[in-house]
Amino acid sequence: MIAPAFRPVTKNRNYQIENRMADYGALSLIPPLVVVVLAIVLRTSFEPLLIGCLTGFLIIAIHNHSNFFTDFVDSIMNVIGDPSQSGSVWVILVCGLYGSLIGLMIRSGGTMKFGDWALRKIKSQRGALMGTWGLGLAIFLDDYLSALTVGLSMRKITDAYKIPRSKLAYIVNTTAAPWSVVVPISTWTIFTGAILAKSGVGPADEGLRTYWKMIPFICYGYISVLIIPLFIYGIIPWFGKMKKADMHASETGELKQMEFTMNSSLDVTPMNKQKQAKIIYFLLPIMVLLAATVYFNIDALKGVMIAVTFTFIYYMVIKVGSFSQLSETVFTGFNSMVFALAILMMSYVLKDVNDKMGLTQYVLHGVSPYVNRQLLPFLVFSSLSLIAVTTGSSWGLYAVAIPLVVPLANSLHSNVLLNCGAIVSAGVFGSNACLYSDATILTAQSTECNNLENGLTQLPYAGIAFGLSCIAYLVLGYTVS
Repeated sequence: MIAPAFRPVTKNRNYQIENRMADYGALSLIPPLVVVVLAIVLRTSFEPLLIGCLTGFLIIAIHNHSNFFTDFVDSIMNVIGDPSQSGSVWVILVCGLYGSLIGLMIRSGGTMKFGDWALRKIKSQRGALMGTWGLGLAIFLDDYLSALTVGLSMRKITDAYKIPRSKLAYIVNTTAAPWSVVVPISTWTIFTGAILAKSGVGPADEGLRTYWKMIPFICYGYISVLIIPLFIYGIIPWFGKMKKADMHASETGELKQMEFTMNSSLDVTPMNKQKQAKIIYFLLPIMVLLAATVYFNIDALKGVMIAVTFTFIYYMVIKVGSFSQLSETVFTGFNSMVFALAILMMSYVLKDVNDKMGLTQYVLHGVSPYVNRQLLPFLVFSSLSLIAVTTGSSWGLYAVAIPLVVPLANSLHSNVLLNCGAIVSAGVFGSNACLYSDATILTAQSTECNNLENGLTQLPYAGIAFGLSCIAYLVLGYTVS
């Protein structure tokens, strides 16, 4: 039993929520809508998030007769610096250190060597896509780990077969969070299990076991992952922007239709050009990363710290690079994640705005008069999906919604685990479909695909999984609830 892991899971991603209902009504919808519209119009992410946050705090200031700029600055300080918001610091450290580890592996030559080896084994475009899907299924402990590792590992292989980066990003993103919620153990299962235990869904000391009973009801997770091979094998044809990206890549050889803007000055030249690169320089740090993450109760921060330390010492001992080269690479690798982290932190400020305006509560209370026992799972999934896709919040959504939905399900005699599965599915849909979610941003970083291009091309495919999940929850509502 993994009881120590219930010590409030380290990757909280800013899930501390104010448990009060703010009286903003439909006004709470304005900030996320401003962000979505501007992101599409401006074809960027940070500026729309900033404007959306300022819009929200302006509404709050008018409502409370306060200073909106002071409220905005206080929110930034709370998100980044307040101990109760330590999840933001956790994300900065984890993502930055992943950047350091990636930088070390690239400059060792091991990443390139792994790509060369995989190219000899993979014989077709379909094989490259299935390899990406399979590797995503294998790395299930954490969606950050999956998104960053799979994107980095498969980029050279998919490039060789002229697969557009947006297609690579779609598969990487859709086998990260969706798969993490349907496997028995991951950072997602541990975190949500703790919320289930605190909400009285199961015994207080058996949150993870309660989550396992809920896994059959996480429809979006299964559907989104399992439809990928159907597209790869042509059973369902590619369409929309993804098809256009395919045609553009095959006709011009250009794999990106929009400029990739998040990359910084990460050096890719080998540190020691006289030393022949080996695959083990790539594989051993990955194995240490996975083993350390598991050893520390699926704690990705401790895992990546151990991996970076081990890789630094290992490379220095075998003379892959000098001490100064390795040190410089650690910092430049960390720096390569700064722009992605800036977007993430601003998305957390947007989430803080939404919490202050009571967006989740407003939507749930808005649909509750039309709820019956059979329709509850469908309405929970569809309404919370709207929130998740407009706010980019997944774990924060769980922390608010599960305590609200559990008593509602009990009062209607609806299956509680089914409704909690619908909540988890909604959060994962938001992780996939939101143009500025952490998953979209980190996938874009690892695949070097513009995050807006990544978000817009995969949105229709997430929409298919969403539609099928809606049907599944309607059926389950009448057969299981």
